[in-house]
This record gives sequence, C-alpha cells and structure tokens, in this order.
Amino acid sequence: MNLPNILTMSRIVMIPVFVVIFYLPMQWSYLVSAILFALAGLTDWLDGYLARKLNQSTPFGAFLDPVADKLMVAVALAVLIEEYSAVLLTIPATVIIGREIVISALREWMAEMGSRASVAVSYIGKIKTTAQMAAIVGLLAFPPGNFWAYVAIGLLYIAAVLTLWSMVLYLKAAWADLFPEQEAGQR
Repeated sequence: MNLPNILTMSRIVMIPVFVVIFYLPMQWSYLVSAILFALAGLTDWLDGYLARKLNQSTPFGAFLDPVADKLMVAVALAVLIEEYSAVLLTIPATVIIGREIVISALREWMAEMGSRASVAVSYIGKIKTTAQMAAIVGLLAFPPGNFWAYVAIGLLYIAAVLTLWSMVLYLKAAWADLFPEQEAGQR
C-alpha cells in the first residue's frame, strides 16, 4: 500500500458517507455533499500526480483509480437524478453514465487485446471530466430551482456533448481492433 493507492481507496470509502450526508434532512447537506464530491475530485488528481512524482504507480492503482472515479460520478449522478426528478437532468446524466460503461468495457477489451494505448485518456476526455466535475459540484451545492443549479445543468449538457465526442474518438481509435475483418476487406 502506498499513498496514491490510499487516496484512491479513500474515494471509494467516501461514497457511502457522501450518500448519507446528501440525504440528511439538514440545510447544510447540499453544501457538505458538494464539498465531499469536490474533495474526491481533488484526491483523483492528487493520487495520479503522486503516483507519477513518487514513482509509485502500481497495477492495483491502475485498476482501482478508474473504478473509484466511475463509482463516485455514477453515484453522484444517481442521487441527483432522484433529487431533481426531471428529464432535463436525467438525459445528460444517463449519457455520461452510459459512456463511462462503454469506454470502461472498451478499455478492458483493448487491454486484453494488447492495444490499451490506443484508447488512452484524450485531451477532450480531460476537458469533459473538468466540466462534469464542476457541474456535479454545482448541482450538489445548490438545490433544484436555484439559478446556479440551472447553470450547473447547462454545464452538465456541455459535459455530455464532450462525453459523446470523446467516446467517438475512443471508438475511432479502436475501430481497426474492433472490426479487423472490415479493415482487411478495405485493403
């Protein structure tokens, strides 16, 4: 166990704490759950930075880091879908969750094929993640109907568009491995 892996595991441990705090019938629960989610986002950045800086990358960390990220985002979006109970938020949230499932499966399959590098994280993916995290923090911090909640929903739509765009880029990069018979037929 090293510090980057402990930070990654802390994100998973934060999930039930986040859910309990979000559903507490207290005025401050929105803000505290937003802070917890933002803290999880910071630990995501920090664990990667420390793993590279301290040369502490491990196979366990490489496996667990994306799992922790996807779990935290999916759980946050799920509680927000329930809280807002509106198609306006449900559409981009399901696009984001669906993309994460598709890309996780694609990465797993490409790793088995020995071609994981062709589906590495792209620059668009990093922008998407930033927009997504900011949107989720905003949606958690401000209750439905608040002006800033609508701004956060707009940002979530931007994240959803970037999500689809990055998914297309990933699929395009993996296309030859997904459909080798088509590639061979075109030659």
